[in-house]
Amino acid sequence: MLRAVAAAEQLAILALARADGVPSFAADGTLSTWEVLSQQLVTGLSNGMIIALIAIGYTMVYGIVELINFAHGDLCMLGAFFALTAVGALGMDAWGGAGGTLGLVALLAATAVFCGSLNWTVNRLAYRPLRKASKLSLLVAAIGASFVLVNLGLFWGGMPMEVFSGGNSAAAPKAFPALVEPKPAFTVGDVIVSRPDVLVLCVTLPLMAGLTWLVRFTKLGKAMRAVAQNPTAAALMGIDVERVIGASFFIGGSLGGFAAVVYSIYNQTVGFQMGYRMGMDAFIAAVLGGIGNLPGAVLGGLLIGLVRAMSDGYIEARWTNSVVFGILILILVFRPSGLLGAKLREKV
Repeated sequence: MLRAVAAAEQLAILALARADGVPSFAADGTLSTWEVLSQQLVTGLSNGMIIALIAIGYTMVYGIVELINFAHGDLCMLGAFFALTAVGALGMDAWGGAGGTLGLVALLAATAVFCGSLNWTVNRLAYRPLRKASKLSLLVAAIGASFVLVNLGLFWGGMPMEVFSGGNSAAAPKAFPALVEPKPAFTVGDVIVSRPDVLVLCVTLPLMAGLTWLVRFTKLGKAMRAVAQNPTAAALMGIDVERVIGASFFIGGSLGGFAAVVYSIYNQTVGFQMGYRMGMDAFIAAVLGGIGNLPGAVLGGLLIGLVRAMSDGYIEARWTNSVVFGILILILVFRPSGLLGAKLREKV
């Protein structure tokens, strides 16, 4: 539903820009087929980048400890609530100019630290004591952590602040202030790219590039790859395995914090149940691209974003989940390791 709203806003932005003199293919003043398609593609790519950022947190944790962290989406939900609380407490929606830009950067950084610290804490309290237990025990712990975070979000939604509707309806969705106005930023031919779209690109692309550099060229990144390949051998070589795992949880949670702020600004609605949808999309993206594979998570996120946008625009929003899961089933049938996943040798 939120993505359908975002697509409608994109079309409204397009109509506004055309009213200001942007050329159109249609002579009668209506939106042409190409214009509608192009705006759906922009919406899909923007949402896909956000999904990819969340999916990277999933795939980082799975690649190192082989844990499907079902609490990751709900962690992002709490990050969105943290951001909304900060915006309401500081009145950031009234900031403008350089102060507004600096405030947005500070909000992104603070939310990233909050989500990273929360993810590290969940690992330390819930997952680390069960590290030697069965995979099923860890899976149950992850589901339990998800329920705990969802209920924290429900209580948080009742905070007596104006941005939370005075706390009168904790379960109701909350409007997130438009810190970045949904206005056209620039055009490419007849394609209108809005300011929120630019924000998505300016946040996600540097983060993905920085994470790639960290994993490939830093000492911590080499330690992560060593622990992912063989934790026992890594420990024998002097690597603090638990420290590396904790760092992975913190980095994955921080990426989720960035994604939570961008998602909230882009869709302008948050709620305590949003973590389920965010987490499910990210999990599907990670599996689709090849779980444990960082480029695969990015590719899967972009594909899920595009599929959702096309389904919302050309089929019906109520069928979107069926389309997404249908594609996932086909990929798992014909490519069980995902689109970019490596084919592993089976042990017999």
